[in-house]
Amino acid sequence: MRSSCSTPARVGGPHWGVAGGCEGKQRPPAARLPGAAAAPQTATMTRLRRKALVALFLFTLFIFGTMMGLRTLKPSDGFSDLAPGLDSIGERSERRRQEAGDVGVSPGHFHEGGSDTKVVFSKSDRDYSIFYDVHIFYYLWYGSPSVDNKYIHWDHVMVPHWDPKIAASHAQGKHTPPEDVASSFYPELGPYSSRDQKVLESHMSQIEAAAAGVVVLSWYPPGVADDHGEPTEDLVPAVMDAAHRHSIKVAFHIQPYKGRTDQSMHDNIRYIIDRYGKHAAFYRFRTSTGEVLPLFYIYDSYLTPSESWAELLTAKGSRSIRGTPYDGIFLALIVEERHKYDILASGFNGVYTYFASNGFSFGSSHQNWKAIKAFCDTNNLLFIPSVGPGYIDTAVRPWNNHNTRNRVNGRYYETSLQAALSIRPEIVTITSFNQWHEGTQIERAVPKKTVTRLYLDYQPNQPDHFLQLTRQWAETFNKEKDKWLM
Repeated sequence: MRSSCSTPARVGGPHWGVAGGCEGKQRPPAARLPGAAAAPQTATMTRLRRKALVALFLFTLFIFGTMMGLRTLKPSDGFSDLAPGLDSIGERSERRRQEAGDVGVSPGHFHEGGSDTKVVFSKSDRDYSIFYDVHIFYYLWYGSPSVDNKYIHWDHVMVPHWDPKIAASHAQGKHTPPEDVASSFYPELGPYSSRDQKVLESHMSQIEAAAAGVVVLSWYPPGVADDHGEPTEDLVPAVMDAAHRHSIKVAFHIQPYKGRTDQSMHDNIRYIIDRYGKHAAFYRFRTSTGEVLPLFYIYDSYLTPSESWAELLTAKGSRSIRGTPYDGIFLALIVEERHKYDILASGFNGVYTYFASNGFSFGSSHQNWKAIKAFCDTNNLLFIPSVGPGYIDTAVRPWNNHNTRNRVNGRYYETSLQAALSIRPEIVTITSFNQWHEGTQIERAVPKKTVTRLYLDYQPNQPDHFLQLTRQWAETFNKEKDKWLM
């Protein structure tokens, strides 16, 4: 259709106004030409496309520049390939290790310039060390008929579940050695007696092979024992003598005997230091202030109120051992998160975790160790993580399958050790040398099958597999500690 003007419409011409009229006249809206509206829209879209292309080009340049810049950065220094998987250490805040760490070596054992956390032996083919910052829990409660006239602990009862309905669905009664022992593994030495001198000598040789420098001896006062055992305090001198023959030191793991209080603990500490403090194998720890003090692990410390511990472990306590000849380094067991505040109020010098089952408790969960270490650093406490090769206690608690941690040919152990080293501890504890009931032992074990039992073993590895793994990681631990000082 043609407009009412005699000449064709001109887009943008001098005669057409904004409203599209001709010589001042307006064209009705319905009669507007399509080209007249599309032209400004096209121009606008063109400008937007140009801006978008420019923005995209600049963004691409930014990404390219950033990537090129990142390629020039060096990775942060972390753990060496001696401990694979620990490179996250480089991201942690740098803290200088306490001077010299711990003391356990008599004068004359050191090489010139060597660390005082180890002793170095020379053999015909090589030098090898044991390390006094690797502690291992050790149990004296085993007995056999040839020495003790009966089996002790190897015949441990199967503890019933507290719920009668659950208890009824599991085995009950006692084990019947020597074919049926209270463990899922079978010891290479058989169901032995802790009083057998040949057994003690073998144990210290194995611990030396594992490079652990401190035996942490499960201890009850004279005449006192656990619910399933016999008193063993009279055996301590023989243990210390055997340890000394291998340059191993002995610390004490005080158990929660019936009636343990701050007063009885005061008496226990005096007894231990008076009786064993001058023995060459008695372990002492050098603090960051240069003090050299006995070190004690206190199992189930949370059973005693913090107010009672404070009477013993704080300077103002009514029976304080602080600043006396019976002063020491006292380590509390941390099980629940809230325990750390009680431990601080109690006057303890540090914490340890003991349990070898990752996830069993707050304290034994690897994922919590970084936070616990930070709390301890802030409050001037030692944090000593405990690692183990696995956990299985169903031989004595048949209903406790959910806490089993399979060894996976040593991979569980190495994962635990890696987790411990990643927080840069002063000391690492091994749970355990010979807690056979809970399947945490690194002592030599052998395959065994009977009519009624098929025992677990370390195959396809050798009976000393976990001793050798312990040595490898102890050596790695000390090499890494040397790097932390730099």
